[in-house]
Amino acid sequence: MKIILIALLVLFCVGAPAALFFLSGPTALEFVEPVEVIGSETPLHIRAVNSNGIRALRVFVEQNGERHQIFETSAPANRWTFWLNDTPAQEVTAQAGTAAAPALTDGQATIIVEAQSNDLRGRMDTLTAEVLVKTKPPSLAVDDHQHYINQGGSELVVFTVSGYWTEAGVRVGSYTFRSYPFPGSPAAGDAEKRFALFAFPWDVPADTIPVVYASNPTGAEATGRFWFKVFPKDFRARQLPLSEEFVDTIAARLDPGGTGDALSRFLRINGEVRKQNNQTLSDLRLKTEERMLWSGPFAQLGNSKVESQFADARDYMYQDRKVDHQVHLGFDLSVTQNIDVVAANAGRVLFAEDLGIYGNCVVVDHGYGLQSIYAHLSEIGVKPGDAVAKGQRLGKSGSTGLAGGDHLHFSMQVDGVQVNPVEWWDAHWLQDRIHSKLPAGS
Repeated sequence: MKIILIALLVLFCVGAPAALFFLSGPTALEFVEPVEVIGSETPLHIRAVNSNGIRALRVFVEQNGERHQIFETSAPANRWTFWLNDTPAQEVTAQAGTAAAPALTDGQATIIVEAQSNDLRGRMDTLTAEVLVKTKPPSLAVDDHQHYINQGGSELVVFTVSGYWTEAGVRVGSYTFRSYPFPGSPAAGDAEKRFALFAFPWDVPADTIPVVYASNPTGAEATGRFWFKVFPKDFRARQLPLSEEFVDTIAARLDPGGTGDALSRFLRINGEVRKQNNQTLSDLRLKTEERMLWSGPFAQLGNSKVESQFADARDYMYQDRKVDHQVHLGFDLSVTQNIDVVAANAGRVLFAEDLGIYGNCVVVDHGYGLQSIYAHLSEIGVKPGDAVAKGQRLGKSGSTGLAGGDHLHFSMQVDGVQVNPVEWWDAHWLQDRIHSKLPAGS
């Protein structure tokens, strides 16, 4: 019996630690966001998963054979009761760059993450990532042109950016507009000449200051200003009466089978659906071509009468009370029923289908984020991908979507922000504000 007890004791003393050793598990490590470049202070978001817990986690940057520790966190050792744990995933943030490791220089480096499991085995797991250290911040030199800008209108600025940057453009209030390489001007060293076609949106206060910016993922940013003068605009305000018949018609047309009374359905269409449709239009900016497809001024629909203007503020009146307020971002142009609608300028069709309040809708890309919008069509005669010439037929006017009669809703947008198309119809404005700042034939 004594021998059996001794054997059991030996088995326990040897077997229990062995079992605990094999219960010890690895730590799964990952970067929550990919990291390719670090600068002065670049956040590294690291996720570590080990149900047994993590005893220690350290982060290093290694360059030219030298290792620099930039982060460490630890917990008390738990070698024997770790198997009772169910530790959730942990996320930590380490600041990589020259602020934490001043010896780093521009060039290649390696991020190393080491995690030790908090169990009997104390296993060490490693995650590495090859990165580029870039410490030279972006800098800007902006053109010396005079920029006369209409509220709700468009403008173009030219600038040179150097240093390390990944994004550059123009900010106007909360709006951001991308930039493009200046035609015929290759980069010289780390300096690149660029231009940005931007809008001064209708809903931005006239005293807002447009700013050119260049930034990179390390958090570094440069900004630059340019000479400008904004001409404020008093956009028209109107009351738009809604008849019961019209409300019923729109609710049945755009929300068939919907719940609630006709007015509540109409208000949802006029508000929520309008917002969704405008976002769809705005997102088309991401499909623009980085070259100029248009030539000369844009054309207004021939012999058309202006029924509504850009940025008309509309109070919707139903049974003598105000039930809604929206802003109309375009021109309503009417001639007669089912007339041919043609492209205002050369470009490529991006969108040609039904779009909620806009009904049958065509969007033509003219390059560099400039796009024209044709809505309420009774018929669409083009498809996405089609190249169209100025004056080429796109379809026929109609009263689809949220329209009370046959007309063309025409609008233009710059990098997803709808602007007043009147400027683009004006050959003198187009030459002075846009073409004169770009190389001939660009």
